[in-house]
Amino acid sequence: MRELLLNPLPDDEAFAAFGALIAPPQMVGERRFFSSWLGSEHEACSPVLHTNHVSPSMLPVPLDSLEKHPHAAQAFIPLDVSRYVVTVAPSDPQGEPLVDEIRAFVVPGNRGVIYRRDVWHGSARVLDRAGSFAVLMWRGAADDDVFFPIEPVMLAEHEAEKLS
Repeated sequence: MRELLLNPLPDDEAFAAFGALIAPPQMVGERRFFSSWLGSEHEACSPVLHTNHVSPSMLPVPLDSLEKHPHAAQAFIPLDVSRYVVTVAPSDPQGEPLVDEIRAFVVPGNRGVIYRRDVWHGSARVLDRAGSFAVLMWRGAADDDVFFPIEPVMLAEHEAEKLS
């Protein structure tokens, strides 16, 4: 089984092909807007906000499927999370994930993520302890969720991170 090492959270520019990173404002009174990410052009879709509770994963852990949402971006906002894993992959011309180009990141619990519409990503995986997210996306189309099984890839931390 191929091993994929988790990387530190990238900067906004490095993650832009897959979506946006949600960071808290740095100054009192500052607001950061993400409204341009939201919405759907599909007439059957409307906003859905839910919370979820995720059991912790112990690394290394296999990743055996990816998912995407063809009609809307999907935002994950940590409510009570230590760290979590974000996995993303670009698509080939037929719209299938380029499995050899999967990227995986460790995200601190004070940052959220928005996956662009139609971006392949792994399911929510929290580290260290159970965690909860608020999830916002537009839903209502028959094919809101597309799942793609992959040959398992083992997600693992860098040796230096295991020591800390």
